[in-house]
Amino acid sequence: MEFLNVIAAALAAFAFGAVWYMTMSKPWIAAAEVAVDANGRPTRTSGQSGGSSPMPFVIGLLAMVLVAGMMRHLLGTSGVTGIGAGAIAGFGIGAFLITPWVAMNYAFAMRKPALTLIDGVNSVVGCTIMGAVLNAF
Repeated sequence: MEFLNVIAAALAAFAFGAVWYMTMSKPWIAAAEVAVDANGRPTRTSGQSGGSSPMPFVIGLLAMVLVAGMMRHLLGTSGVTGIGAGAIAGFGIGAFLITPWVAMNYAFAMRKPALTLIDGVNSVVGCTIMGAVLNAF
C-alpha cells in the first residue's frame, strides 16, 4: 500500500508541475534564456537531434517518484501524520531544502532570479502536494 501512496503523490506533484509550466512557459523560457524560433518555440542547439524527446518527462516522473519515496520515509520516521501536517512538512522540504539548493546552483550559473522563483514555486507547491497526498491514505 505504501508503494501506491508514493506513486499517487508523485503523479499529483507531476500533474501540478505540468499545469504550472504550461502556465509559466513563456516567462520560464525568457528566464532560462532558451533560444526560440519565429513562432516562440524553443530551438535545438547544435548536437541535438530534431523532434521532441520524451526523456525529460521520463526523468521528471522518475524524480517525482524518488522524492515522494524519500518524503514517505521521512514523514513516517518523523511521526508526521494527517494531511495538514504532511502538507506543512512538504512545504518545508520544498521551501527550505530544494529551493535554496536550486537557487545556489542558478546563482553560480548566473541564471536570472526569475528562473529560481518559477522553479522554486514548483518545488514548494509540488512537495506540499506530495506531503498531503502521502498522508491522505
